[in-house]
Amino acid sequence: MDKFLLQQQVLERLAEDLLQAEQATRAAHETATHEENIAENKYDTLGLEAAYLATGQARRAEAIRQAMANWRQFRPRPYDASKGIQLGALVCLVDSDDKQQQLFVGPDGGSMKLVCGDQLVQVISSEAPLGRAMLGKREGDEVSIQVAPIRQLFEVLRVH
Repeated sequence: MDKFLLQQQVLERLAEDLLQAEQATRAAHETATHEENIAENKYDTLGLEAAYLATGQARRAEAIRQAMANWRQFRPRPYDASKGIQLGALVCLVDSDDKQQQLFVGPDGGSMKLVCGDQLVQVISSEAPLGRAMLGKREGDEVSIQVAPIRQLFEVLRVH
């Protein structure tokens, strides 16, 4: 599986998300500033609510831009067994039910599922609980995370 191809897919998906966020920002701004939405009394808050929405969408768009910048600068490196799992690792985990999952550990902002060939790959941040728990682990090691009252255990099957 090609890490650089995965990186390009992440960037494409982020670009789509950015386009949607920018469109939502424009729509909310137009609603907030439209003459029909001028408040006639203190209970008429449609324009104010749309302004808050436009601000939130603008912040979301900026966060996506920052994530895109991080992913553009990101250079996945080959796996180094002496360091264990690091940013850029492609990891295959298996749970107690023998269910396997492919994970690509990347920078913040890219949490998504991608299809690469016939495999589903979950992109996670090294700051996510599972991402943090995997850092430094090697093939054969156990990874454990607490999800609400349940402790989930995985084994690192393969790392690339």
